[in-house]
Amino acid sequence: MWLRYVGRRAGQGLLVLWAAYTISFLILYLLPGDAATLFAGGGDQDAVDPALVEKLRGELGLDRPLWEQYLAALGRALTGDLGVSTQTGRPATALLLEALPPTLALTSLALALSVLIGVGLALGASLARPTWLRNLLFSLPPIGVSIPVFWIGLLLLQAFSFRLRIFPSVGDAGFVSLILPAVTLAIPSGAFVAQLLARSLRATLAQPYVDVVRAKGASEARVQLGHAFRNAAIPTLTMLGVLVGGLLSGAVVTETVYSRLGIGRLVVTAVNNRDVPVVQAVVVFAAFVFVVANLLVDLVYPLVDRRITLARSAFAAA
Repeated sequence: MWLRYVGRRAGQGLLVLWAAYTISFLILYLLPGDAATLFAGGGDQDAVDPALVEKLRGELGLDRPLWEQYLAALGRALTGDLGVSTQTGRPATALLLEALPPTLALTSLALALSVLIGVGLALGASLARPTWLRNLLFSLPPIGVSIPVFWIGLLLLQAFSFRLRIFPSVGDAGFVSLILPAVTLAIPSGAFVAQLLARSLRATLAQPYVDVVRAKGASEARVQLGHAFRNAAIPTLTMLGVLVGGLLSGAVVTETVYSRLGIGRLVVTAVNNRDVPVVQAVVVFAAFVFVVANLLVDLVYPLVDRRITLARSAFAAA
């Protein structure tokens, strides 16, 4: 049963990867202009030589029908070859692997901060005794979710880089330069975790078994941390897979604001230059991370709640 469930989820993951690859291919194809035109013009579209454009289109395979380009690219992708960058001539996977370490460092720290912020804020709001403090803490997550990432980055730059001069404003030299971007990325994600967990805690604390635990003389902290929190964490755990994907997409904006090297800069450059292989390599990688994260979350379910088994999860997925 366990192997069947994992196999089924792996098949669903492959379907997600195929859909991400196909959709990104079609979107990039429909965008005006192409790599040959941009390369021939050198940034000046008025100086484009039509003969040179046609020659480049033939060399890059852009003169073939859409379906032929797609099947050729998909066939190479199935063998692990995501193509060659039309701008640099280097394999797209090599460019992705070079840009990956800074982004992984940023998203890993941001994920840890998101969980700490979200869990801390939700438990603080649930355990707070003064009504005004509880209401204040419950009102913070919706505000954090609604603030755009780039605006948070600009505010933190203004406060901690330009005024207080505690952290560097740009670059990726050392751990100190990682703090502000990670906090920028973690605030909306942490607020999302806090909002979901706080709502789940409220619903869990209203269950009859909580009244039984309280009637046995357990303290409020023990009731919430020892009994309610584990059950309330299930919905939040479910959304962690989505959260990881959100952090990767948010890293594109954050790395641009803080002028950091990473996947964000790679994507922006590739999209501006219509570098289809590089963009698709990033899209496939992001989809792969999303699939793996969700599979790991499903496998962790039984550890959090013993009532949940992979057999039941497989039945529910069916």
